[in-house]
Amino acid sequence: MNRYLIAAGAIVALLALVILFSPFYTIDPTQQVIVFQFGAPQAVETEPGLHTKIPWVQTVTYIDKRLLNLEAPSEEVIAQDKKRLVVDSFARWRIVDPLKFYQTLLDQDTAILRLTPILSSNVRRVLGAQNFSAVLSGERAQLMRDVCDNMNQETKDFGIKVVDVRIRHADLPPQNSDAIYKRMQQERLREANEFRAEGSEISQRIKARAEREATVLTAEATREAEILHGEGDAEKTKILGDAYGQDPDFFAFYRSMQAYRDALPGNNTSVVLSPNSEFFRYFLQTQGSAPNAATRPRKH
Repeated sequence: MNRYLIAAGAIVALLALVILFSPFYTIDPTQQVIVFQFGAPQAVETEPGLHTKIPWVQTVTYIDKRLLNLEAPSEEVIAQDKKRLVVDSFARWRIVDPLKFYQTLLDQDTAILRLTPILSSNVRRVLGAQNFSAVLSGERAQLMRDVCDNMNQETKDFGIKVVDVRIRHADLPPQNSDAIYKRMQQERLREANEFRAEGSEISQRIKARAEREATVLTAEATREAEILHGEGDAEKTKILGDAYGQDPDFFAFYRSMQAYRDALPGNNTSVVLSPNSEFFRYFLQTQGSAPNAATRPRKH
């Protein structure tokens, strides 16, 4: 019996708490509320804090008032000059009229489904009216403002405001990127070949100049050497002439000794000549012979 009384008391207390707190609801600073009475909107509350409503009669629906994100899928845009560009864009938007937003879009999921094609179509229309270079230049900021203004014009009855539109990526299609990359490779290869050709030409000029200078230096050195050699031969001839003039017999004897030395090198040289040969005339002289060039007194 006590057990049933405790359970009944708990149920009564729970109902009392529900009745006590049902007139109250709180609004977070990041939210706003639409108050409905029997399913019909009655008021919009945007101030954060504790609020009241009629229990069992009024209900509330929370609407986010933060800055929300809208992502558009990557798509190919054809610029005015017929060049293709793959664009990845996104937008930032917020709900400024909760009641109108609820009546037209109901919730955020439906809003994203409705806003995504609007963003994509405006990006294609604005960028498609420009040249490829304008999309990749400093004019992009103004183009994004134009997209934002166009979106706000189309969504003015949705109770929202598009705050900003940006392009995350703007790249060439893969096939175009490959073609441009190959063209860049060919251009770099052409420049490298030009540099090699210029370097080879400079190298040939340097080598030719060095060979020419070496030839000139060699010719000058040879000429000087021939001059010095001629001067040496002339000096030698002069000295020999002077020596011959002082003592012709001794000079003839000296030349004969040199001839013996050159004709009989080493210890095993054999020469077959007549004993009366003029070559041995200085070896044929005996003790009683008349004085010859080797025994005559030298002239001074």
